[in-house]
Amino acid sequence: MTAVPTSAQAQTTPTPAPTPNAVRFVPGPQQSSTRSLARRKSRAPQDAPGSTLVNLSPDSFWTSTVDDAPLATNSSAVGRYVAASVQKHYGGTAAFNAYSYNVTFYRVTPATPRVNVRWTDCQRLGWTPKGVYTEAAHFRGVPVPADAVPATGTDGAMAIYDAQSDQIWEFWKMAKDPATGGWAACWGGRLDKVSTAQGQFPYPFGVSASGLVMSPGVIGIDEVANGRINHAMYLGVVGPAHSKNYSWPANRSDGYSTDPAAPMEGQRLRLDPSLDLDRYHLTPIGRMVAEAAQRYGFIVSDKSGAVGVATESGRPAENATGVNPWERLLQGPSYNVFRGFPWDKLQALPKDYGQPSS
Repeated sequence: MTAVPTSAQAQTTPTPAPTPNAVRFVPGPQQSSTRSLARRKSRAPQDAPGSTLVNLSPDSFWTSTVDDAPLATNSSAVGRYVAASVQKHYGGTAAFNAYSYNVTFYRVTPATPRVNVRWTDCQRLGWTPKGVYTEAAHFRGVPVPADAVPATGTDGAMAIYDAQSDQIWEFWKMAKDPATGGWAACWGGRLDKVSTAQGQFPYPFGVSASGLVMSPGVIGIDEVANGRINHAMYLGVVGPAHSKNYSWPANRSDGYSTDPAAPMEGQRLRLDPSLDLDRYHLTPIGRMVAEAAQRYGFIVSDKSGAVGVATESGRPAENATGVNPWERLLQGPSYNVFRGFPWDKLQALPKDYGQPSS
């Protein structure tokens, strides 16, 4: 995630690079099916829930509301844990990752030429996992646009969405070989039948360490331009719960904390719905995020060097026009977006909240 300088450094020091996410391939059992703790709330048609990037199933967890959901027994402790993490890292401000540690997003068609992505063993597994080139072959036949670029930052995330074939690919540490023009990635995956999917990659594939599809949870450029976010948001946290302890909809985790208050990857957090946001004098984008956090919440999707949300990268637009759209939308440094944001009013939902009964 993007590091945030202190206020004293803000005008003179470049944003420092964070500790990158460490592991994407997380061996171990998938999340077992358990009884649902609560059913997802139905939505009114006028809510128009959904990402501006990807069309998932209408009952996806990314678009379900949580403003009347029950709270975890340790909700207050989890909220304090996250708020303390915000205060302890990068000058006490959460990250709005507009320029790096986000994801470039490309819409393609079945006519887009397809390539095989070379798998790089940057995690030193010493073997090629099944499914990379065999069986589902997630790295074969990928429609990478000729002018594609990965997101800035060591994660190098890229998403490719073909609405006609109903498929999405997301890759981690995606890079183009300048000599051959070929593409390579350390990890990633393909999700088929997107329009009927909840939003998880088949285990153990995908760009996030939790197995969640990243694109539906990032904050889109058009969403900010239109002034409304109608879905849960992808949240990176410092020190998520140990990898053995994760929550649906995640199907794995790279967490490491043994603190009982550490949020689980996959766990849903929300901003207290009773808060009067007018009291906080939030930035325009901060207000947008706060309203969405009260209604749809955040989903802990990965560990990161600072608490923060991810966005749709402006690099594709910048390459095409010479202008990054975030420069106009932010109207100032990205680290100012969450100025005054009430992270101390976060609430945690129970483990496996909303998981359909088997």
